[in-house]
Amino acid sequence: MLEDAPLSLDGGGGGQSLLIAGPPMTGKYDLMLRLLADVGERAVLITTGDPADQIRADYAEVADVAPESVGVVDCVSKQRGGDLVQDDLVRYASSPKNVTDIGMKFTDVYEVFREMDTTVGVGVHTLSELLMYLDPQDVYQFVRVLTRQVESEGWTTVAVINSTMHDEQVLHTMYEPFDTVINTREENGARELRVRDRRQAATAWTTF
Repeated sequence: MLEDAPLSLDGGGGGQSLLIAGPPMTGKYDLMLRLLADVGERAVLITTGDPADQIRADYAEVADVAPESVGVVDCVSKQRGGDLVQDDLVRYASSPKNVTDIGMKFTDVYEVFREMDTTVGVGVHTLSELLMYLDPQDVYQFVRVLTRQVESEGWTTVAVINSTMHDEQVLHTMYEPFDTVINTREENGARELRVRDRRQAATAWTTF
């Protein structure tokens, strides 16, 4: 799906962790879904903005899978009083303010997928929503625990952050737990990305 982009994510992704950072309307959410579809046979999505049925439908369309096969930790529907999907692959955290509860609910879904013996991509949309309520160090610790837990199975984490909502210090704190940062931008009406990891300088900007 990302043949023209400078990303080497094949097979199960080998336990990588990626953070997509960019301004609004630069394709971060779509890119997260596309990457998750590339790195795993199945997906688990932690959603801090959209309800479970919406994010399931979005991922299913990109990955060409059944929506009910997608695992979700929904952090918004309980708080909003929305309808709750009842099945084994969906868990509801109390709110985006409670990362302890989010982590516990994720572990519930994680254990279900571990039993399936399959490669999984784990998406987090978005860290910015967590940072609206929580201290950056609390979000940092949550991300470190999450990425290590996902990596222990050889799965890949793809998270999203809105780069214009936070100062440079917060952004660099959020970058630290990830192996790779993918920056996005819109230039002359085209969405572009560049890739930076710990081992090399950033790539050139590439249309995606």
